[in-house]
Amino acid sequence: MQLYSEHYVSPKTERFVNKIWCLNNSIGESLIENKLVLPNGCFNLAVVSGNAIEVHTSKNKCEMNEGIYFCSQMTNKVLVNIRPKTKVTIIQLHTWTLSMFPKYDLNNFTDSIIKINSAELPFKLEIQSDIEKVLKTINTYFEALADSNQNTIEKICEIIRLHEDEISVSEIGKLLNSSQRLLQIKFKTATGLTIKKYIQILKFRKSVDQMLNADLEKMSLTEIALYNKYFDQSHFIRKFKDVTKITPKMFNPEMYFLSQKR
Repeated sequence: MQLYSEHYVSPKTERFVNKIWCLNNSIGESLIENKLVLPNGCFNLAVVSGNAIEVHTSKNKCEMNEGIYFCSQMTNKVLVNIRPKTKVTIIQLHTWTLSMFPKYDLNNFTDSIIKINSAELPFKLEIQSDIEKVLKTINTYFEALADSNQNTIEKICEIIRLHEDEISVSEIGKLLNSSQRLLQIKFKTATGLTIKKYIQILKFRKSVDQMLNADLEKMSLTEIALYNKYFDQSHFIRKFKDVTKITPKMFNPEMYFLSQKR
């Protein structure tokens, strides 16, 4: 059985959910140790069945036994150990999705994981559900929201995503006819990140994807750095080390759960 798998939601649901991924050690007899996950600018809902998964964030260690967990924005790599007879189904929510539910104030909530009651969710998730049932639940709920208007957080993220060059908060403010301060407050409350930090995370992940898919014999680190709007190779290496604690040359994809190329 495949340890890591990805599953894709319907086109309408993709506005709110990036994908659903599974870590499946449900028939395994041994501990899966020291696997790593990189930040990607998304929130995650994790459904753990069976024994437990141990997760080390930059803040603390969390033992996730059977249940449902909310994982905030991560700003550094995360280490996971998956115990035998354990399956984790992870719903990856886009940065702006939680801003649709104004009761959540995430201003100081990053690099953290909390266990939640399923009754807190606007849709019903069952611990033992198979992936087909999870997909149906998520698609049914979010497809009903697909025609709703964009809020400020989604507009900010879309501007950043569609802008070829790195964009400043000042420029975003002009495009949205809003003050920088108001945008910063709204974004931090909804995501736990500053707009600048969010841009840095996206830039980092784009660089990693390029490293994985490029022929590094033909494309140097300097070229990757400049393509992704870092000042130079040294700037890229420094920012890479901030997240991974290693240099790009030492990066080993086999140690990470990385997105599959669609």
